[in-house]
Amino acid sequence: MSKTQRQPILNASLPAQFRQIRIALAREPDHPDGDAEVAYILVAPLDAEDRIDARLWKAHRDACRVVRRRPDEQDSWGHLVHRQGGGWAFHYDGEAAPADEVGHHFADERFVVGGYVSLNEHGKMHTYRVTTSSHI
Repeated sequence: MSKTQRQPILNASLPAQFRQIRIALAREPDHPDGDAEVAYILVAPLDAEDRIDARLWKAHRDACRVVRRRPDEQDSWGHLVHRQGGGWAFHYDGEAAPADEVGHHFADERFVVGGYVSLNEHGKMHTYRVTTSSHI
């Protein structure tokens, strides 16, 4: 966790399209039942089709956050960032390096409960299941 002071987000200042979304590791060879403790929590605006809304992201970048959760590790806090070519990634506070995890086709993915999204984590693809999506 970064030692920098985080500014609180005032929920009333965000458009109604903002959601808190939790994605958890889906089934894969090393985790045949998935793993609810390997997860990300995102705060992001979704459009009418439940896709990340780039226009609202641009207007409220600081509010578009991510928390990476792992068992036996301290949470990592960061931001949802828009990359060249329209892709999305996570960049963690206090790290100078480029984004660590890159959403695979996040621009086209729908963040609906029960749906699946993929992340490239340090060169390896993993599938996550959307477990919750709630208004902020």
